[in-house]
Amino acid sequence: MKIALMDSGNGLLAAAAAVHRLRPDADLVLSSDPGSMPWGPRTPQDVTERALGCARAAAALRPDALIIACNTASVHALEAVRDELEPGLPVIGTVPAIKPAAAGGGPFAIWATPATTGSPYQRGLIRDFAAGVEVTEVACPGLADAIQWADDAAIDAAIASAAARTPRDVRAVVLGCTHYELVAERIRAAVQRPAGPPLVLHGSAGAVAAQALRRIGADPAPDAEPAGRLTVLLGGREGALDAASLSYPEARSLTTVGAGRP
Repeated sequence: MKIALMDSGNGLLAAAAAVHRLRPDADLVLSSDPGSMPWGPRTPQDVTERALGCARAAAALRPDALIIACNTASVHALEAVRDELEPGLPVIGTVPAIKPAAAGGGPFAIWATPATTGSPYQRGLIRDFAAGVEVTEVACPGLADAIQWADDAAIDAAIASAAARTPRDVRAVVLGCTHYELVAERIRAAVQRPAGPPLVLHGSAGAVAAQALRRIGADPAPDAEPAGRLTVLLGGREGALDAASLSYPEARSLTTVGAGRP
């Protein structure tokens, strides 16, 4: 079994780690293009072209499924990637976890990139799944880039800025960018109020990993021997996880996958 994931950069690490937890025996292909980051300020057409490039590079290695582990790419490029690769290759997009957050009753906030915040796509999800619930959209400029390069000072500054714009009474925060899941506990610490109930964070990694297995008819097997192989593609060329990536536990967990060509 081989599962591919694509993103502009390290946002795919959380979903890759979730796949690895469910199926340690699966081969993983990580296809990204960090040299083109950030994707958020780019035009939808540009995002689509870059997402297609990452998807094609991954598809060339003949995976059983492809996860678009990027909210921005899912907004702008999911349909184009599916049109090109399905039905031969199942393509799974990433949707912000607005529905489960709304099920908690609110109020909640959605942290996302400036491009996603206020977009018709996100507003549509709020309308469809959070009608009648108090929702605050919080743009987080610079946070994804800071996480990509593991710039702790910039991460702290971006999180502090977003936390200051997050209502004090929120019960949950939707992590509307896959990069944000890599610093979830830092976000929790910044938003959690001392006298308030425990803050709930809603990410997408676990859901997309489980959906990928369902699409190919595979059951979770978390106790399987970790015999899979890891392939890292950077701009379509084989590479390796760099020091910034390996600063996150999600990336370090993938080192047990091994390395090699499929």
